[in-house]
Amino acid sequence: MLSTYDMLLRLFVAALLGSIIGWERERRQWTAGLRTHMMVSLGSALIMLVSMYGFNDVIGKPGISLDPSRVAAQVVSGIGFLGAGTIFFLRNEIVKGLTTAAGLWTVAAIGLAVGGGLYIEAVATTLIAFIILAVFKPFENRFFKKNRYRKIRMLLAQKHVDFDAIEVVLNEHNIPFKELSLSAGDGSDEILITIQKQFTENENVLKVIAELKNITGVTGVDFLS
Repeated sequence: MLSTYDMLLRLFVAALLGSIIGWERERRQWTAGLRTHMMVSLGSALIMLVSMYGFNDVIGKPGISLDPSRVAAQVVSGIGFLGAGTIFFLRNEIVKGLTTAAGLWTVAAIGLAVGGGLYIEAVATTLIAFIILAVFKPFENRFFKKNRYRKIRMLLAQKHVDFDAIEVVLNEHNIPFKELSLSAGDGSDEILITIQKQFTENENVLKVIAELKNITGVTGVDFLS
């Protein structure tokens, strides 16, 4: 049986390791950020401790047969419900949030490892996970640009916009109208149009933006990676 000090140490270490992964997600402004990852790691560590030591008073008694590992095992499948909440299904078969969901699953495993006393393995996994999330991101953006979807947002003056000119620009760059979404702008006479398209390496999104800005009635244009 572990001492109270050892149990508390494992809980604090689990929360600390979870915060490292959570900080990386937080700085990218994902829904599951610092506190979420800390809570997942902390909770997983506690569940592991309960699974290992929470039934010592009844194990071995006549007529009682328990498998303590079954409690901790439920974290692996149960964390999937939390991870699913970070996944967004957008238009055109675009899925976002998978990396964050995988990060939550990994953080849960780290918490279980710390709860089980596997400090070295937990620290090593945290470092590897942080490298995957933070260091590999620039390489992924550079070498897989052709698979990236970008959103172009236009703010239009509803009464004075030249929609025909906008149509010409979109057709020239092979942007179908089915990828357009319209909503009201901040002003009563403004329209916000969002265009979503998969731009390849040979296509210059800045050129599209420059052409749209020159159209009569277009008051603002920006894009999101």
